[in-house]
Amino acid sequence: MLTGSKTTFKVRQMLPDIKERMLSQSGGTARSRDMFGLRCLPGECVLQRALMVRKKLTAREGRGWMSGTLFCTHFRVAFVPQDAPKPDDNTDPVLLGDHDVALALIEKVVVVGPNRTKLVSPNSSLKFTPEELLLYCRDMRVICFLFDRLTPDAQVLEITYTIAKTYQPLKPGSVLSFQNAALGSVEMKQFLSNRRRDAHMNWFESASDWEQELERCGATTWRVSSVNDRFEMSTSLSRFIVVPQKVLDTELKKSFAHFNEGRIPRWCWRHPRGSDLLRMSSFQNNIYHEKDDIRNLEMVLFGCQSSLCVVVELGDELPSPADIQLAHSRLRTLCLGDVSTSVSVPDDKWLSTLESTHWLDHIRLCLRKASEVACLLRSGHLTVALQEPEDRDMSCVVSSLVQVMSDPHYRSQHGFQSLVQKEWVMAGHRFYSRNNYHRDNDKEEAPVFLLFLDCVWQLWFQFPSRFQLTADFLLALHDSIHLPLFSTFLANCQRERCKRSQNLGQSYTPVNGWRDALPPDSPSDPSDPPLPPVWDWALQYGADRRACFTQPVPPTPPLQPLLNGNLNTKPDAHRPADSAPGSVFLLSRGSFTCPANLPPWRSSASGVYKKSHRRAPSTENVPGLERLLKAWSLTATVGPQGPADAYEPLLPLLMGPCMGLWRECYLRGALHAQAFSHPVSSNHLHPVERLAQDVQQLKDKLAQLSPGTDLDPPAVTPESRRTDANLNQNTNNATFLFSASKPRSVGRAAAPPASVSRAPPPSSRPGGKDFGGSNKHTFLFGHSSGADGRGDSRYHPLPNAKLPKSNGSSLAS
Repeated sequence: MLTGSKTTFKVRQMLPDIKERMLSQSGGTARSRDMFGLRCLPGECVLQRALMVRKKLTAREGRGWMSGTLFCTHFRVAFVPQDAPKPDDNTDPVLLGDHDVALALIEKVVVVGPNRTKLVSPNSSLKFTPEELLLYCRDMRVICFLFDRLTPDAQVLEITYTIAKTYQPLKPGSVLSFQNAALGSVEMKQFLSNRRRDAHMNWFESASDWEQELERCGATTWRVSSVNDRFEMSTSLSRFIVVPQKVLDTELKKSFAHFNEGRIPRWCWRHPRGSDLLRMSSFQNNIYHEKDDIRNLEMVLFGCQSSLCVVVELGDELPSPADIQLAHSRLRTLCLGDVSTSVSVPDDKWLSTLESTHWLDHIRLCLRKASEVACLLRSGHLTVALQEPEDRDMSCVVSSLVQVMSDPHYRSQHGFQSLVQKEWVMAGHRFYSRNNYHRDNDKEEAPVFLLFLDCVWQLWFQFPSRFQLTADFLLALHDSIHLPLFSTFLANCQRERCKRSQNLGQSYTPVNGWRDALPPDSPSDPSDPPLPPVWDWALQYGADRRACFTQPVPPTPPLQPLLNGNLNTKPDAHRPADSAPGSVFLLSRGSFTCPANLPPWRSSASGVYKKSHRRAPSTENVPGLERLLKAWSLTATVGPQGPADAYEPLLPLLMGPCMGLWRECYLRGALHAQAFSHPVSSNHLHPVERLAQDVQQLKDKLAQLSPGTDLDPPAVTPESRRTDANLNQNTNNATFLFSASKPRSVGRAAAPPASVSRAPPPSSRPGGKDFGGSNKHTFLFGHSSGADGRGDSRYHPLPNAKLPKSNGSSLAS
């Protein structure tokens, strides 16, 4: 056994050999299957292996430990169990197996020895032989490996240093080396070139794709314009945009200069009741506006409506990207702790610390704003335009949430994938900058898309039977965004994707001889590997895992017939009758305002309104809109089978106890991160699990003493909700500290299958180590899928309603 200075000397002797082996093998051809059962990708080479290694399993994997062989290649860290079936060379390759982690996902490497813990870097020198190896991943997983006593010390040290040298973030501009390692071989290029795209989803890359969406929504008075086909009007918008039929392209070209980055008002979605949802950036007031220019802008803004337009201001009310990044960083520190200081949050301060991260507050703000917009669209016969200074972050979140709430099509797997393509990929969300794959631009980094996924999870948590997609699908999409392997996330707009895919001649022409310089991460070398889309799930997951992405739901009734763009039914009784033709209102901070001058587009710098040829409406029109929202909130009823209209929005409960923490995502690595010990106590329950069992036993005893009493809180009926003035009473005044043993289901049309993952009961929680009084543990309980009983309950947003303050215990889970 090597110990002390001899270990350090031996490791330093090994480092040149490891580096030389990496350089020599990177250009060679690897065997299709390693002698120990690892099936390598074409061109993938094994750098190091260690025998007789045990991997700690999560609750999802069955808990306990699994023995096998640990590999490190120049692309991934792979673990092959001893009893794993022999890989079939005739099947399609999978980039990552069930027990693999890509090197690009690893954030830090930690080793555990006798009474010590050390963070390993390429220049570190170990003075002890590691007993445990922990890999902290960017997707908040922590993977734990235990080296057996019979594992040779040389293998332990070699694989530890090999992983530490290969996972390190590369220099800016070299992120493609990860892609080349996985996709750069000739065989893999040929394989990816022959992959067929999913024909069941809409990619929104051609004019026919947008026309298909217009036909699906019944938006017959809108058309697809190719005015931005060469990205001359706006470099961040897609090639095709949807505008009113009555607006000509020659008139449309004059509008681009009046908006930030040329992001003019454009159509996103139409509600079955006839309302249209638009997106746009802030109006530039430092440019001279001709009278005809303003008229053209208002024609675009009003679209096919002639009576009412509401501009929803998003910049002042929703969190900024910097706020989102700070909250996510605090949440990560809370869940995974700080390895460098070995300090974790005590149990009695965990909920208050969770509240101080403001992550759930940001989710609540986004859901509240989306609920307000969904109620406006539900009223019918008006245009709602989302305005953000740059129209590339929070407008993506709100517009997507509105469509998920209101359109059952976007709650299916293929519909949701199409929604991300339309509102994020084609709309120009800066995925590459926000994900910070190079890890060199912290100022631009912000997990805006992850915030959106958490908002969708909150909707799924309260309305599970209304979604065809499952939490497994959302979790897989959450993990995939951290991999720099997919064309979906490796660009900031469609123009950059066209450059990398060698469509430069067809997609972009220099204006007046000017051409953008190619960024260092977008080379034009034809030898670069083709990047697959993230929606090709067969490249990441097997058939069993992909089968958990969906669940059966009742069929959605067809849309009601449309006549001349309006519903062929009785008029909406709640539509304000005092709204003047051509009225434009501004919805900001929960209240409507009517500025003296129109249009009400504010510049982010000056905030001054420009005059318009259109007469400003009277301020008496504003209460009509407020009455519209209040009338909708008071008349919405929920029957035993859910809402009568399948296209009525899913309005979530937003009070503290109803907002849960996405435990399956954020807390799956908590125990691995905060507990370093041998598996001798793996069969013991976590202290929190024992507490949850004790509470459940007390509840069962009380139920036996009072057999006629139902301890579960009663369901809130529509009648009681309409007469209830205190919104806190809808929260049942409870904090969900652990999973309910028997979740109730009220008004469910179809129960989800048993294969779909839900919040696990107390007996199946992650963990299993007995800390013996140590404070290195955290709350792993969360509010459970027992919320199904409140699945169709609603929180109805009122424009000027002030919610009561919530204390620390209101942050459930």
